[in-house]
Amino acid sequence: MPSSSKKPIVIVTRRLPDQIQARMMELFDTRLNESDTPLSQAELIEAVKSADVFVPTVTDSITREVIASAGDQLKLIASFGTGVDHIDLDAAKERGILVTNTPGVLTEDTADMAMALILAAPRRLVEGDRLARDGAWGGWAPTAMLGQRIWGKRLGIIGMGRIGQAVARRALGFGLSIHYHNRNRLHGEVEEELEATWWESLDQMLAHMDLITIHCPSTPATFHLLSARRLNLIRATSFIVNTSRGHAIDEAALAKLIEDGKIAGAGLDVYENEPAINPKLLKLDNVVLLPHMGSATIEGRLDMGEKVLINIQTWADGHMPPDRVIEIEK
Repeated sequence: MPSSSKKPIVIVTRRLPDQIQARMMELFDTRLNESDTPLSQAELIEAVKSADVFVPTVTDSITREVIASAGDQLKLIASFGTGVDHIDLDAAKERGILVTNTPGVLTEDTADMAMALILAAPRRLVEGDRLARDGAWGGWAPTAMLGQRIWGKRLGIIGMGRIGQAVARRALGFGLSIHYHNRNRLHGEVEEELEATWWESLDQMLAHMDLITIHCPSTPATFHLLSARRLNLIRATSFIVNTSRGHAIDEAALAKLIEDGKIAGAGLDVYENEPAINPKLLKLDNVVLLPHMGSATIEGRLDMGEKVLINIQTWADGHMPPDRVIEIEK
């Protein structure tokens, strides 16, 4: 821990909300990235050499090489984000570097966006907006812009943690039948509250759903969880929504199946190779594409920033920060 007479050097990789940056400048010896240009690997390596605390975001790749380049004074990586798959946790632990994140503050925002995509894809909202803006709309017609009703349809939720459950609560209000696949079955009272049916087999659930939404964590086990084989189990009238991690879906296989009419469409906020998007997806009118904005609310970003500040201040005060993701011996 730094001495009480010296403020820790805190290096931040991206621009954060003004209120958070102002508070960070008051509390610590803070170096900001006012240009908001993502740092290259070489720049990340250079930045960690002088930091006591490093504040990356989920798009910064904090590899073993980056961590190996850190000075001995680096003791805390206070990540601005919930996921930590962008950080080599083993390398950090070996160096005795604490890693913290900002859990629990983006649940409702992400669930809102998932619900928006669940509505937007089947009802062709983006197509309709484009038609109206392009001046190509000739007026109302009985068979124009027909989408699919979601009331009474089956929603399959992959991953029933905080976000999955928040989506289920919203979906109930839209008359959807709630189904889920999770590594562990929920307690009976939670299932009853959500009117949710558990499927032990993901394959079987996929084959019976009208809408599928993904809310699983980023782990090696969830890479291409929806593989080409599993995507082929989905009905031709069904839609897929993803607001979790892009690599949960075999993107190329998904694009091909939608292109061939074997899946009805999709609503995507995340992609396998962000910020690059599969060119085939870009050509498909029945796919709603968003620029990873599921958690992008003013309130959410401020809440994330507050958690980063608390984690750093707690560490600077000589205590273990509350949101640590790995345990380091004192």
